Amino acid sequence: MKHIFIFVIAILMANSTIAQTIEVCKTCPISTLTDGILQAKDFDTIIVKQGTYKEYDIVVDKPLTIIGEKYPVIDGELKGEIITITSDNVTVDGLFIINVGTSYTEDYAAIRVRRSKNFVIQNLVLEKLFFGIYIEKSRDGKVFHNKIIGDAVEEYNSGNGIQLWYSKNVQIEHNFVQHVRDGIYLEFSDDCLIKNNVSTLNVRYGLHFMFSNDDTYQDNTFENNGAGVAVMFSKRIKMYNNIFKENWGTASYGMLLKEINDAEIVGNTFEDNTIGINIEGSNRINYKHNNFKNNGWAIKVKGACYTNNFTENNFLYNSFDIAYNSKVNDNIFDNNYWSSYTGYDLDKDGIGDVPYRPVKLFSYIVNRTPETIILLRSMFIDIIDFSEKVSPVFTPDDLLDNNPQIKKLTW
Repeated sequence: MKHIFIFVIAILMANSTIAQTIEVCKTCPISTLTDGILQAKDFDTIIVKQGTYKEYDIVVDKPLTIIGEKYPVIDGELKGEIITITSDNVTVDGLFIINVGTSYTEDYAAIRVRRSKNFVIQNLVLEKLFFGIYIEKSRDGKVFHNKIIGDAVEEYNSGNGIQLWYSKNVQIEHNFVQHVRDGIYLEFSDDCLIKNNVSTLNVRYGLHFMFSNDDTYQDNTFENNGAGVAVMFSKRIKMYNNIFKENWGTASYGMLLKEINDAEIVGNTFEDNTIGINIEGSNRINYKHNNFKNNGWAIKVKGACYTNNFTENNFLYNSFDIAYNSKVNDNIFDNNYWSSYTGYDLDKDGIGDVPYRPVKLFSYIVNRTPETIILLRSMFIDIIDFSEKVSPVFTPDDLLDNNPQIKKLTW
């Protein structure tokens, strides 16, 4: 009998620790998400039923799974931050969050993750926001399948769609971000994967990161953003198969690289940008299998760029393929296809018999006197470009592609 009694007590104790499901709805005993969190125990699941819940400053301070049913609306009424996660092992799924407060002293977010591990933020719709998803001093998390639509007009009074700060090993995948300041922003965030996102029509950058090493950016689309994409002060970056498109403006580019070292830029498309890639102080980067199409400048190389390799890329119908601001060249251009190449291939091996010189004298002139761009289609320009090609004086005389491809490359 004694043994049976002990067994029953053990069963009751075990059941008391089993995770429970809590329902939140307007007619339920628990009618707010805040109350649901207060009454929940560690590792419980909270189901938020369809409806509108006017709440803000919701703190998730224990490991929980919060699931919205048919996208319940969490309305912050413009009063401040809406959800803040301060615990490890939290999942937030399927909520529609609107009306984040605006502040010039605090970065209010629709949802913030602070000093947490093993979090999942997925299937959210965020609108009328200041910052969208803000990951701060956190690691080992996932931000999946979220739709973030801001209404930003100017930089000074708007926030970013997805922001990481001092975070590590975060996966950001399949998110759609539009009409914020910077679509995706990383600072001091390492070993992250940014994949299959669309970032478009943002006030400043579609993607912006600084001091963030060993990150991979793959299969993303950055289109029609105010200034394009800015990549600065980072090492060992991998950028594979992204699209940088229709980023136009006097201070706009498909991508800016500043102080980037030991990176791989492979399989990307740079199309219809003022500048495909603007490169400054960046070294030991491999550019391979990229398409540069219909840009003003495909690539602008500024000072202190050394031992970079540009191989097997397509340069298609750009106004200028390469611009240099110096006569010194320490970079390799080889086996690329250039639509402007007019050489011949007598031995039919697919490689031009005459090296291609991609830096034109007129590009050098426009760099120094932008107004001369109105002469772009002038016959006079063809003459001076030809004379510079025969006897280089102003452009790097050793910047040649010795193996220009006759046909457009495919991979």
